[in-house]
Amino acid sequence: MKKKTPVTKNDELTATITDLTYQGMGVAKIDGYPLFVAGALPGEQVKLHVLKADKKYGFAKAVEYLTTSPERVAVGKKELVQTGIAPLQHWAYPAQLKYKRKLVVDLLQKAHLSHLEVAQTVGMDEPRHYRNKAQVPAREYQGQLTTGFFRRGSHNFIQLEDYEIQDPRIDEVILAVRDILREFNVPAYNEEKHTGVIRNVMVRRGHYSGEVMVVLITRTKKLKGAAEISAKIQEQCPDVVSVQQNINPDQTNVILGKTTKVMRGRNYIQDQLNGLTFNISAQSFYQVNPVQTEKLYARAVELADLHGDETVIDAYCGIGTISLSLAKAAKKVYGVEIVPQAIEDAKENARLNKLDNLHFEVGTAEETMKKWADNGIKPAVIVVDPPRKGLTADFIEAAAKTAPQKIVYVSCNPATLVRDIERFGEQGYSVKRPLEPFDQFPQTTHVESVTVLERTEK
Repeated sequence: MKKKTPVTKNDELTATITDLTYQGMGVAKIDGYPLFVAGALPGEQVKLHVLKADKKYGFAKAVEYLTTSPERVAVGKKELVQTGIAPLQHWAYPAQLKYKRKLVVDLLQKAHLSHLEVAQTVGMDEPRHYRNKAQVPAREYQGQLTTGFFRRGSHNFIQLEDYEIQDPRIDEVILAVRDILREFNVPAYNEEKHTGVIRNVMVRRGHYSGEVMVVLITRTKKLKGAAEISAKIQEQCPDVVSVQQNINPDQTNVILGKTTKVMRGRNYIQDQLNGLTFNISAQSFYQVNPVQTEKLYARAVELADLHGDETVIDAYCGIGTISLSLAKAAKKVYGVEIVPQAIEDAKENARLNKLDNLHFEVGTAEETMKKWADNGIKPAVIVVDPPRKGLTADFIEAAAKTAPQKIVYVSCNPATLVRDIERFGEQGYSVKRPLEPFDQFPQTTHVESVTVLERTEK
């Protein structure tokens, strides 16, 4: 017999929000059955309308707030919550920082690692206008090309001009580019029909240099009036030192295609990070919050505790942002990255900063780590900054084989971090100091952290 849920679709009920999910949705429990409520905060008593009731959980809409949290703050733009750009903007910033620490604590408890300590989240003095990069969709809206974003979980386009979490100058440049594209009658991309030209507008800005890059991401190779459009962008925005076209002809959610060509100016912008200078190309991975990245990377280098005679491996090195900081304190740094352009950028950045104690290679972290281990490279420290999926079991095994005294793990996903801490434990590595969360993405549910794993002497 099918087990009945305590609520059904279209029920109207009153409940108290007890928690927040890792996606930032309020949680109400009805006889132990969780209902997820977008926009609701812990402690709030809410009248709910049930939208969906699956076997194990359901979704409900807040119809009326009977009580509101003292931590609720006025929302500047409800669209930023709807699109998922700033899903926590209605929550006071100190509460966001506590929530992000709790995300890490809860995951450790689930993994029976509750004995590990978690420090307070390192926040920002100004938790808005921090992003140095934007990738905004262009679509036809009310008969003309418009930039904006999609409602979360849908393809419903919402026109936006102020994104609040981006560098304000980026928002200004996006609007200038939008107006120029309108002037030249460039058609916006139509997702359903796979027609039109402009798919996205990407803008990057150097936090210290002020240099701006504009990348027009097109469905077609040909962009009619490209020379005039790029000239007008630079004329109206003199801080734009690079205008590029990226071609993505595929029906895909992936933003960038494989081909990028310079329309005007350079193929990179330059910026500084912890006193080092970096060339950043269109496809480079470069952290989007420069203020917090300086704190995060400085802390990672500090925790590596280098004295000048060590060999260090930087897996997932990207364009060398962490590698170069490590090189100032180590004897030799080896970096590996799967993206060839990133390795070219890393080598150029080493030359730019007159650092000659680095070696960069293109390859997967797993295979390159195995090769280096077989070649007798014995790092004192390995630094990892992997994507959200974390480290593979093969990488962890290969890393342990080189027997570093210390592994400094920069994580953008606490779930995979906790899993990897368990795997490193099987290889004889343990966490002896508090995990340190960093708020790289204020107003969102994301949390980064830095953790040190040390070899347990047998």
